[in-house]
Amino acid sequence: MAPATASPRSDPLDPALRWSDQVSLTPRILAVNVFALLLLGGGFFYLDSFRTRILDSRVMQMQREAGLMAEALAAAPAPARAAVLTRLARDTGARLQLLDPQDRVLLDSERLGGPDFTLVDPRTDGLSQRAARWLDAGIDSIVRAPSSPSYDPARVPPDPDMARNTLALSATVWRAPDRTPVITAAAALPDRSAILSTINARDITERVRVERYRLSLVVLTALAISIALSLFLARTIVGPLRRLARAAVRVRLGRAREVVVPRLPDRRDEIGMLARALSDMSLALRARIDATEAFAADVTHELKNPLASLRSAVDVLARVDDREAQARLLTIVADDVHRLDRLISDISDASRLDAQLSRAKFERIDLVAMIEGLLAQRAQRGSTRGIRLHLDLLPDAHAPVMAEGMRLERVFDNLLDNALSFSPDGGVVSIALRRVDGDVEVRVEDEGPGVPEEAREAIFRRFHSVRPSEEAFGRHSGLGLAIARTIVEAHQGSIAVESREDRLSGARFVVRLPVAEDEEPS
Repeated sequence: MAPATASPRSDPLDPALRWSDQVSLTPRILAVNVFALLLLGGGFFYLDSFRTRILDSRVMQMQREAGLMAEALAAAPAPARAAVLTRLARDTGARLQLLDPQDRVLLDSERLGGPDFTLVDPRTDGLSQRAARWLDAGIDSIVRAPSSPSYDPARVPPDPDMARNTLALSATVWRAPDRTPVITAAAALPDRSAILSTINARDITERVRVERYRLSLVVLTALAISIALSLFLARTIVGPLRRLARAAVRVRLGRAREVVVPRLPDRRDEIGMLARALSDMSLALRARIDATEAFAADVTHELKNPLASLRSAVDVLARVDDREAQARLLTIVADDVHRLDRLISDISDASRLDAQLSRAKFERIDLVAMIEGLLAQRAQRGSTRGIRLHLDLLPDAHAPVMAEGMRLERVFDNLLDNALSFSPDGGVVSIALRRVDGDVEVRVEDEGPGVPEEAREAIFRRFHSVRPSEEAFGRHSGLGLAIARTIVEAHQGSIAVESREDRLSGARFVVRLPVAEDEEPS
């Protein structure tokens, strides 16, 4: 089992978001959606200002009515004032009292048969009304609404005296025992008497409670829908992410072979894209592990052969006294040492190749100039067994490619070495370049025995080597073509071997590389 590893952060989080990094997605989704509804629920507190506006409007209305009623009573003769007061009480629905300058009651509409003014005893209310009062008190406490004084029906409010002293209208809002508003308004008459109008404005409280009830239904319905949708959203996001996370943890713990990362084929969103990307990554990781294990096994096998030969030669050398035999054994030892050195160097290059190519910086390179340079270097070293090198350029062959120069040179250097080793003495190795469907195609042809069709894929495998019969054993590690394919594929290209079109003996290696896109003018 692989040890748990802790990798440092490469992208520091925004300090404002660090707190949310510790919370699961499900409560975060719920919190975001419910928070918006809580803002809607803030309408409960808005209703307080709604109630205040209604009260202010009702107070102003009662002040105007008190002033008009005072004018009507002042114009009426004394015997008719009782009838006028009763009619006005019935029209306004308020309890009207005519007070003398000492605030003694001269006329009372309730005693004259006007509207009955009775305050509700909260002890007789049902549970729903009590709950409504508790809710009123709680909201008033939260919004810090100004508390109205308690109304005492046995005591005359100060409004009549204020109206006489200021010669203006006066009004006060009181609180009944059941928390409904009681509004009193007074206006002075010319003889310093005053009319007092009192009303228990239960309709205001009922109106606010009805609006609160409707808002509660909207908020609760929206809250239920929001929670359901949030849970559904969390299920469709958090559930698959947890499955993917568990699979990723198992892969990290070294169980890649037994882990099946869910691909979620029915999802076409980002979660599905992530699942398929992780699945492909795990498959690639599994293939890489298999390749690494196979490579390690091949390396072990390839190293054992020269080591066995070297051990045998060393063991025999210690028991042989004949100088000629010793010289032959030392030659074998030297060859095996060189073979091991060459093999280890090639293995080292092959093992580091993928990592080096992943970090390589590609540049625009003229492929024709590169191959011409390679051929010029070989011409300076002289001909090998009289073999001629021929370069065939088609008119559209000059095209840049994006490549890492040294690696790409190694590809064609290997292909040229391979072609020269298989070509007969005095033969011709030809290199042709042309453009094919947006790619640059490079052909390297020799006049050797060719490659059997059944072996054309196997020759690109590591440590697979088919060499000429006259070549000394162990000169090649069997990694050259495998390294060439790795480099070409890292350049988004392809390499293959095929028969020559002219039906002559020999092999043709074909390398295709994409042409570099033209840079946009700045």
